[in-house]
Amino acid sequence: MELHSLKPSAGSVKKRKRIARGQGSGHGGTATRGHKGDGSRSGHYTKRNFEGGQIPLQMRLPKVGFKNINGVEYVVLNLDRLAHIAETHNTTTIDFGMLLKAGIVRRTDLVKVLGKGELNTALTVSVHACSETAKAAIAKAGGTINIVK
Repeated sequence: MELHSLKPSAGSVKKRKRIARGQGSGHGGTATRGHKGDGSRSGHYTKRNFEGGQIPLQMRLPKVGFKNINGVEYVVLNLDRLAHIAETHNTTTIDFGMLLKAGIVRRTDLVKVLGKGELNTALTVSVHACSETAKAAIAKAGGTINIVK
């Protein structure tokens, strides 16, 4: 076997379609653009999702989902996370300012405490909302919870 005798497998290499190179090429004349109309001219541009004037698919499909404009989005902190925050920041008072300074919440966030996990230290917690199980667990550990608006 010599380098000059190597050939690609049959059917693996196709010739490139050369358009607008005369009638003999089979792609001369209109150069595969059809006759007249916008698409036959240079500078033709079609918008994304344009379906030739037919109502586009994204407009034919029904709208789904629901966004509750009166819903309130909270940043959730569980009891085990509160215990971890208090331990790492060496504090017994957790309020919005402290959470903001620690980078846990943003200025526009609302904070809610939920009752997942264990709490062994007495903490004073000031947040926007709290579940009943979290209130009971904080009170059981000897701490207090303040709801702020």
